[in-house]
Amino acid sequence: MTSRPADLPTLSHYDAIVVGSGPGGASVAHALARQGQRVLVLEQGSAAPLRGTLAQMAGIGAIPGKGAFFHRDASLLVRGIATGGSSALNFATASPPPLERFAALGIDLAPALASCRSELPIGQLPDQLMGPMAQRIMQAAHAEGLPWQKLDKMIRPAICRTGCWRCVYGCPYGAKWTARDLLDEARLRGAHILDRAQAGRMLIEHGRATGVEYLRGGVAHTVRAGVLVLAGGGIGSPRLLHASGLAPRSLPFFSDPVVAVMGAVDDIDGGAEVPMAAGMALPEDGLSFSDLTLPAPMYQAFALQVGRIDRLFAHRRTLSIMVKIRDQAGGGIGPRWVDKTLQQPDRERFKRGTALARRILAQAGARHVFQSWHFAAHPGGALAVGGGGPAAVDSNLRTSTPGLYVCDASVLPAPWGLPPTLTLLALGKRLGQHLQRAA
Repeated sequence: MTSRPADLPTLSHYDAIVVGSGPGGASVAHALARQGQRVLVLEQGSAAPLRGTLAQMAGIGAIPGKGAFFHRDASLLVRGIATGGSSALNFATASPPPLERFAALGIDLAPALASCRSELPIGQLPDQLMGPMAQRIMQAAHAEGLPWQKLDKMIRPAICRTGCWRCVYGCPYGAKWTARDLLDEARLRGAHILDRAQAGRMLIEHGRATGVEYLRGGVAHTVRAGVLVLAGGGIGSPRLLHASGLAPRSLPFFSDPVVAVMGAVDDIDGGAEVPMAAGMALPEDGLSFSDLTLPAPMYQAFALQVGRIDRLFAHRRTLSIMVKIRDQAGGGIGPRWVDKTLQQPDRERFKRGTALARRILAQAGARHVFQSWHFAAHPGGALAVGGGGPAAVDSNLRTSTPGLYVCDASVLPAPWGLPPTLTLLALGKRLGQHLQRAA
């Protein structure tokens, strides 16, 4: 089922209000709705159907002036503002959560993870959906003795189209799983989903969270609930806490910055395939890698960014490898700005990672090799569980304010370095079960 713009009647009081509809928020809402609770989800972005166009993607993703502040040596932060959050635009990679790390924080994610795996379309791509560029890169990595392998994807192979490039723009065919799927199920169980509803601040009465003020259609509204769950994302939730007087003006965070290393070959004519079909992680080095075939406009933006005009029209022949580092927390998320620069250990990781990517490309026969500036799509850790900071959450994702919880990338322990979607889905399911037991 495809999510539609919502214009549903609201009650004056709910059992739970979830602010944000990305993987964490949608998972909590879905779990609570299945338990028969009255749930309201407030989403700042639109629920318009995904069309798989560059224009729509540019409106959903954070661009300068939309939550991203960047300067020399800072990452351009990408943030999905739509129903389903960043899952509408991500590459559908289902990296498993580091269970031992969460166990050390008092969180047993294994049962929730097993439940997610049984309910969601998670698995490696069949060979026929793995494009020639991804195959060439994997063969080259194997020739270098590297543990490159297919990655788990949240994609329905039966309806995924060979040679399609729309994963990144927002899949219009329903082949790529998004958090909208959970929201559709929650709606069928009575949840109210309001898009274009921008939360302003949490209501705190007698020291307890009791409601939310939000704007929709230029009209201010107030709605109340016994439980509030912030799921506005790694940037959005810290800002909402600050606006509510519950967090400092600026909080450090991680961003999982990425560089694309690219080189051309003469015997492939492609450029349209599922990105991140395969890759490898080197946890001890804080590095991960994958193929990264992107649509032509995005490739051309990378080439222009670094002055490689000579490679502008080589997209269909260019192999691209993503190098992601596990960066140290730093910088700050402020009320209207984000500032995150690389630290020296981060630069050293990129140096090692890009050197290895260049080695793989050389083995693949690529020439004219160049790399992009770094960008980032996983801001998080500002409210990290077990972090001990002024706004950290506990093992049940509860803030220091009774009745107020957080379930998005802002609670992930730093440093991170992994696609967070499956982790957030498991955390959301676990939080929903906890709230039901506590009711």
